[in-house]
Amino acid sequence: MAKKPELIAWPERARLTVPVLGAVGGSGRSTVAGLLAASAADAGLYPVVLDTCARLSSPWPRWAGEPGGGLRTVPAESPSTQSRVQAAASLCLSSGGRSWHVLTDHQDWSAPPLVLPEDPWAWYQLAAIGGWDLVVADTARPAADDVVRSRSEGRTSVTAGWCGLPYAVPLLVADASADGMHALEGAVMAAVAEGLPLGRTVVVVVRSADRSVPAAVKAATTMLAPRVSALLELPFDGGLPALGLTVPERLRSRTWRAAQQLLKAVLDSACSAWGDPLPAAPVPAPLEPLPTPAISEEVPSCV
Repeated sequence: MAKKPELIAWPERARLTVPVLGAVGGSGRSTVAGLLAASAADAGLYPVVLDTCARLSSPWPRWAGEPGGGLRTVPAESPSTQSRVQAAASLCLSSGGRSWHVLTDHQDWSAPPLVLPEDPWAWYQLAAIGGWDLVVADTARPAADDVVRSRSEGRTSVTAGWCGLPYAVPLLVADASADGMHALEGAVMAAVAEGLPLGRTVVVVVRSADRSVPAAVKAATTMLAPRVSALLELPFDGGLPALGLTVPERLRSRTWRAAQQLLKAVLDSACSAWGDPLPAAPVPAPLEPLPTPAISEEVPSCV
């Protein structure tokens, strides 16, 4: 069994945002996001995972232990309250039996696609209304592709938007293979070009097979480690491809030790950037009731 994590004394009103970015699709991004949230719950935090992916390509509806109302119950066209947002969240459990939450889409496969916002600030506001203190965003776009396309179109990338949220510590996830390292190097070059906060970014290399790490992986991680806040490895665990996060007690103890190390690396990065204890996060302005059609004022929305 993994060593029980120590409880963290979390400052009142502090909120940490952790956008989990994939160097490429299929890199283990959702798994890393879930393990981080579960480890945070074991440490006494109140985490939520924001599932920004399309429903049919997301594992979160299947991983949720107790489905909530889902994202469709907090539509963008109406104001939300804390109780309403929390009722939309689904319940998951950590290896220690503590609960954590995920906001995902639980509609039937044949239902019309739910239109989700691209703006990271909309998701941030939703999590702030819900009252969670650690917000883990499972982002949908490969980071390098998103940055390069946005630069060619003369606009700010969604990836940059996630990294620019208050008290954001980005996680960059890549597969422990030669192709994965090639994608990771591309993502790092794109991050440098976009001016993203590489110095407070935590990189996670995910081993998807139980074999020796290729020399290309060792060389790439050795060169990258000094440029980022921390570089960690998530060891191979046969329970992850088979069960995902649905049965946390079936995962290996070394997997949970790696998750605890990841949480520590994220918190260390945050404290190095903003001080220890962390300062209070901004509180979104309360939403006003919807205006009548005769009034043209725009109303802020969450999701």
